[in-house]
Amino acid sequence: MRRRRRRILSSILAIAAIGTIGAASFSLALYTSTSAVDGNVFTSGTIILGTSPATAVLTAGTMMPGDTVSGPLVVSNTGTGQLRYAMTSASTNTDGKGLMNQITLTVKTLGTNCTTFDGTSLYSGTLAGAAFGDPATGAQAGDRTLNSASSETLCFKAVLPLTTPNAYQGATTTTTFTFSAEQTANN
Repeated sequence: MRRRRRRILSSILAIAAIGTIGAASFSLALYTSTSAVDGNVFTSGTIILGTSPATAVLTAGTMMPGDTVSGPLVVSNTGTGQLRYAMTSASTNTDGKGLMNQITLTVKTLGTNCTTFDGTSLYSGTLAGAAFGDPATGAQAGDRTLNSASSETLCFKAVLPLTTPNAYQGATTTTTFTFSAEQTANN
């Protein structure tokens, strides 16, 4: 009988121990805390290149050999990020005379003013090949850089040389200057 009591008592103790362990595992107290950081706002920047005037920086209706026409062009960055830009051109000669190959073009940064034409030279050559920098992605030789909310004035000067042959009388060429910009950050 003693043995039996011991077995019963051992069984009761084992059951009580299991019950106590189970209850303890469900009643353990843990201190916790939480903190939230809200208001995280992300806004992307902008690259906005502008030119002024938007049309016809140079126009000459009756150029004669030796004539010069010049004008300023303001290039601006109204975006929020620094940009780099390049200029290319495309000329057409619907009359087939090729006046674009006779006219020489010079583009400079603004020095004292566009009349004295004393800035840094960006391009000098025929109107047909007018370009500086490179619109390809990444920094290229000749690219210009503008910080956000800034601008620079470029001076354009076209000359019909005194040596222009008689075959160019009444010739017409139309040129479009294209300015291409990209971000400088991470590029």
